[in-house]
Amino acid sequence: MSINEMRNLYILLSIIIISSCTTPKKDLTAQEIIDRSIVASNANLISNAKVSFNFRERTYIANRHHGLFSLERITRKGDSVTKDVLSNDGFKRSINNKPVQVSDSMALKYSESINSVHYFAVLPYGLNDKAVQKKLLKEVNIKGKTYYKIEITFRQEGGGIDYEDVFVYWVEKKDFNIDYMAYEFHVNGGGVRFREVIKETTVTGIRFVNHANYKSKNSALKVSELDQEFINGDLIKLSEINLENINVTLKK
Repeated sequence: MSINEMRNLYILLSIIIISSCTTPKKDLTAQEIIDRSIVASNANLISNAKVSFNFRERTYIANRHHGLFSLERITRKGDSVTKDVLSNDGFKRSINNKPVQVSDSMALKYSESINSVHYFAVLPYGLNDKAVQKKLLKEVNIKGKTYYKIEITFRQEGGGIDYEDVFVYWVEKKDFNIDYMAYEFHVNGGGVRFREVIKETTVTGIRFVNHANYKSKNSALKVSELDQEFINGDLIKLSEINLENINVTLKK
């Protein structure tokens, strides 16, 4: 190879290197951010696992396996043990292992309550359900960290009776974990809530979290605006959402 050819090759390689370094990185979509969050927390393992935990003096057990699911809530009062089960087959209740007939309206109420606890317990698992719609909002800085801000809404078909609820998740840009979340609900008069992660626990590689639960003094505030209220210290702490005695058994 001649000197001129070598020089031309060097120039070409230099142009390629400089071009690759200056090419701007592709912005992530809301879908890509949620996908990375699920992987970062190992929530993808939930789809084939048995997860149990205690929450507010009740025991919750979830069995999921290749699309089949069974979500249980066990309540103990004295010698009485009530087991509520929501599964692919619908809702069933038993007291001391004896089946109990429940009206359709109450079965729906119990089902929503059970599903809600299990849903929040294993987030971000569930955020890729078919009814979920994702929208990327403007990034925000909270306590020195930068967060992607994802709004979640639901299609009416497959979105359940609470399909009009709106959720917002704050995903940390470096580790892709969800550190904050907020939601707008419409049952019992409606309202908005903001949650902050106050404790992380890793069980069988899966990230579980406890939350501080806040409300706003301004009932007209949009759920997507709650982060600024939190930053300003204007939210009111209502409670803590603590999962205890978490156990996970992975299935093949």
